[in-house]
Amino acid sequence: MTALRLDNFLERLEQARGLDDVQGLTFALRDLFGVDHIVYHWVSADGEQYGCGTYDPVWIQHYLDREYLRVDPVVLGCFQRFHPVEWKRLDWSSKQAQAFQRDAIAHGVGNQGFSVPVRGPNGQFALFSVSTNATDDDWARFTQDHQRDLILIAHYFNKKALEFEKHRAPEPTKPLSPREVDALTFLAMGYARAQVAEMLSISEHTLRAYIESARFKLGAINTTHAVARAMSEGMIVVGGSARAASGAWPGKGTIPPRAAAE
Repeated sequence: MTALRLDNFLERLEQARGLDDVQGLTFALRDLFGVDHIVYHWVSADGEQYGCGTYDPVWIQHYLDREYLRVDPVVLGCFQRFHPVEWKRLDWSSKQAQAFQRDAIAHGVGNQGFSVPVRGPNGQFALFSVSTNATDDDWARFTQDHQRDLILIAHYFNKKALEFEKHRAPEPTKPLSPREVDALTFLAMGYARAQVAEMLSISEHTLRAYIESARFKLGAINTTHAVARAMSEGMIVVGGSARAASGAWPGKGTIPPRAAAE
C-alpha cells in the first residue's frame, strides 16, 4: 500500500462517526490489501466487547456457539504477547486447536494470518488481524512488505474504538518537544535533513533521533506523514516567520529549500 493510499484510509478512519462507519472501512481495507479478511476485536476493562470485520456472519455465530474463544490459539497466544505475531508461530499442537483450525479454514478464514495485539488504558485489550489463503512464501513477502502499515492501522482502529467507549475521557495528545517542533517545521518548509541539522547546530544522527521520536508520538509511518499530522493538529505552523525568532536560523545566506528527505 502506498503512503498516499494509506494516508487517505487513515483520514477516513479518523472521520468515522460510529461503529457502522468503522465496519464499512474494514471491507475497504480488505480490498486495498487484497486479502480475504480484516478483523478488529476489542474488550474493555468491564468486559464490554466490540468486533468489526469481514468474516462471514455464519462463522461468527458458529465461533460463539462453539465457545472457540476458550481454545483459539490466536486469542490465547496474542494475549500473552505485545508484538505482532504470525499465526503459524503460535501453538496449534492440541487436538482442540487443530480441530478449530480446520473448522476456521473450512469457513473461509484462510490458512495464513497475522495479528497485532493492542493494549489500551485500564486493561483494554484488542486484536487487529489479517488473514487469507496463500502459500508460506507469498505470505512471508506480504507481511514483510506491510507489517509496518498493519501495526499503524491497528493502533488507529484502537484509537477510534476507544472514542466510542462509554464514559471515557479522550486520550491527551503527546506534545512534541521544542527540538521536535523545530525539526518538523524546517522539513515542512522543504529543507533537506543536512540543512536542518546545520540550522539547529546538531548532527544528522541527533536530528534523526528527534524525527523518530516525533514520528512515534504522532503515530506516523514516515517523515512526510509525521509532518502532515503535526500540521493538521496545529503542532507546527509553516509560514513566512515560522520559527524565525527561535534563533535556529544560521547566519548565512539563503539556503535554497528542496524536498525533505525521507
